[in-house]
Amino acid sequence: MAHIVDRDLNLVKKALCLSIAVIEQQPEGPFRPDSDVADMKDLADRLMKNDGEMAHHLHSAKLILRGGPL
Repeated sequence: MAHIVDRDLNLVKKALCLSIAVIEQQPEGPFRPDSDVADMKDLADRLMKNDGEMAHHLHSAKLILRGGPL
């Protein structure tokens, strides 16, 4: 198993939050992988120090997807 730390860990957290944000933007239906989102959130919770860090990464992901603040 890989030992992910420092910059690599930050990139994994960012990628997880981007994935969560993208999936959550999809309309509800049979093709929206809600169980994947639940698993991704669980993994992100275990990787992040606290709820504030999770909120920061999710906010950053949404800014990236919007192309900046609105």
